Amino acid sequence: MTSDRYMRFVAMLMTGPTQHHTAAWRHPESVNAQLDPQWWQEIARTLERGSFDGLFLADTLTFGNTAIADKGGQIALLDPLPLIALMAQATSRIGLGVTVSTTFVPPYGIARSLSTLDIISGGRLAWNVVTSWNDVEAKVMSQESLPPREARYQRAHEILELCMEFWSSWNGARVVADKEAGHFIDTSALSPVAFEGEYVSASGYYSTPPSPQGHPVIMQAGSSAAGRDFAARWAELVFTLQHDLEDMQAFYAEMKERVAAYGRAPEELSILTSVDPIIGETTEIAREKQAYINSLVEWDVAVATVKNHLGVDVSDLPLDEPADALPDEALSIGALDVLVKGARREKLTLREAVFRYATSDLTPQVVGTPEEVADQLEEYFRGDGCDGFIVTPTQMPGTFEAFTRSVMPILQRRGFIDPGVNGRTFRQHLRAAPAAH
Repeated sequence: MTSDRYMRFVAMLMTGPTQHHTAAWRHPESVNAQLDPQWWQEIARTLERGSFDGLFLADTLTFGNTAIADKGGQIALLDPLPLIALMAQATSRIGLGVTVSTTFVPPYGIARSLSTLDIISGGRLAWNVVTSWNDVEAKVMSQESLPPREARYQRAHEILELCMEFWSSWNGARVVADKEAGHFIDTSALSPVAFEGEYVSASGYYSTPPSPQGHPVIMQAGSSAAGRDFAARWAELVFTLQHDLEDMQAFYAEMKERVAAYGRAPEELSILTSVDPIIGETTEIAREKQAYINSLVEWDVAVATVKNHLGVDVSDLPLDEPADALPDEALSIGALDVLVKGARREKLTLREAVFRYATSDLTPQVVGTPEEVADQLEEYFRGDGCDGFIVTPTQMPGTFEAFTRSVMPILQRRGFIDPGVNGRTFRQHLRAAPAAH
C-alpha cells in the first residue's frame, strides 16, 4: 500500500448528447443511445466493474436555446430520477447520484423521492444539490425569474434542514407488518415534523420509512462563496472545476478549513476535481485524439454554453484580446472565475478560453498513455489537490471503457483503488480507508 487513503472516482453523466465536452456526441465512436434504458444500465455496469466509486447524473431542465439543442450541447433529455432507479436495478455496489434543484422542487417531494431511491438501491444514493442558475429554467418552471443567488442558497439551507428532519422523524420506528396482532407500523417513536422557515415550512408525519443510509450522501458543486459555505456545512462530496494543481490545492485547503469551522472533521468531505482523460497507445496518439475531439466544438455552441452556465454573452466582448477584458462585475460569478483564472494562466484570448470552456470547462484534459494518465492523477492526489476525480467523457461510452481497462489497473497496483465491498452504503464506502500496516 502506497497511500493512507483511496482515490475516489465518480463518473459524470447527462441524459443528453454530451456529458461535459460539448462535441462528445459527434465522435465517430460515440454511441448516441440516450433513449435506450439498457444502454444506461450497461454504462452503470461498466463503471461498477471498473471499480468506480460512483456515478452521478447532472441535469438541466430545458434547452437554454435552440443552438444548443440543434448542435447537441449540454442538455438533458430524460428525468434523472427514474433513470437512477434503472441503474440501481442493474448494479449492486456503485454509488448513484441524482441532481435535484432546491429552487423548484418542494422539500417533501425531494425527501420522499430520495428516500425511496435510497431504499431500492440498498443505500447507494447521493443527492447532487443544486439551486439552478438561469432564468430559462425559472420560466419553464412557472417563475418569472430566478431569485438572487443569496436567497436561493438560504432556501437551500432551509430545505436541507427540513429534509433532515423528515429523514430522522421515525426515531427508530419501523414497519413490523404483524399479521397476528394487526399491527403494521410501530408508531411509538414516530414524531410529527413541525418546521417554519423564511422560505419553506411543513407540518405532519413523514410517511417513508428510514432508508439504509438514513439520508442520501449530500453532493454539491457550487464555486461561489455561497456555494462553498453551503458545501462546508452540508456536503460529503464536492465536485469542483479547477484549472491546475495550484488552483486545486488552494480550493482543497480552503474547503477543508471551512468544513472544520462548521465543527466537522475534514475527512467527512471528499473533494473531487473534474478531469477529462484522453488515452492513447502512445503520447503522440493521445495528443492527436485530443486535437481531433476538440476540433469538433462549434463556436455558437461554445458561446451558448458559456452564456447558459455563467450568465455572460461573450459575443459582444473583445474576443481576440486577453480574457482579462471581462468586466469586473462578471468575476463575482464563481464558475466564471474558473474560466478567467485558466485563461490568464495560459495567456489565452477570450475566444480561445470560450472554446476551451466548451471542451472541459477549462479543467484538465489528462492526456497520454495509461501510465502517463495515472501519473498525472497521482500527482494531483498526492499533492493535496483533491481526494479523487470526477471523470467526464470525450466519447460515450468509450472513455469509460478505456479508462477502466487501462488506467484503473495501474492505480490498483499502486494501491489507490478501494476494492469495494458489496453491502456497504455509499457513505460507508466513501469513508473507507486502507488498512494500516
